[in-house]
Amino acid sequence: MQRQGATDEAREAFVRLWERMASFWGVTPGAARVHAWLVSREAGADAEELMEGLAMSRGAVSMACRELAEWGLARAEREPGSRRQLWRAETDLEKVVRTIAQTRKRREWDPILEHLREWIPRLEEQRSAEAAVFRARLEAIESIVALADSMAESFLGGGVVQRLGLRALTGAAQRSGAKARKGRKNT
Repeated sequence: MQRQGATDEAREAFVRLWERMASFWGVTPGAARVHAWLVSREAGADAEELMEGLAMSRGAVSMACRELAEWGLARAEREPGSRRQLWRAETDLEKVVRTIAQTRKRREWDPILEHLREWIPRLEEQRSAEAAVFRARLEAIESIVALADSMAESFLGGGVVQRLGLRALTGAAQRSGAKARKGRKNT
């Protein structure tokens, strides 16, 4: 039987890690903390439990939960016969990854490509050496972003990753992680 203290320590470290990763996903640090805490628990949690478990204010918890719901990363449920609202994290890894990728693509890559595709033709009309250098650099950026965008579209639209199965890939990653952990224990 595992000690409860070890679970709490791992949960706290996981929450801190998720909080640091928040900017990478495009969510607020508070939302990332709430998501991590919910992921670490078997049962849902109400606002009081979240406030206590994360030392956050009611307002911060409320905003974080709304943000997570908007992203599709958590959902609110009512207990039968109760007014209490429980929050549960989305635990389908494929759905979480797709949601994050789709939102990031829409917020970041789409506007970049839109602007680049507006600027490049304008620079083609210019005959200066400086405009030619700038245009070439923008075209290089466009190529890289378009490649990433194409891979994201393939992933989101059911491309290679879906055919291979994200679950199969994550299963392989989990087996690899288990093997690495076993190797560390044996050393």
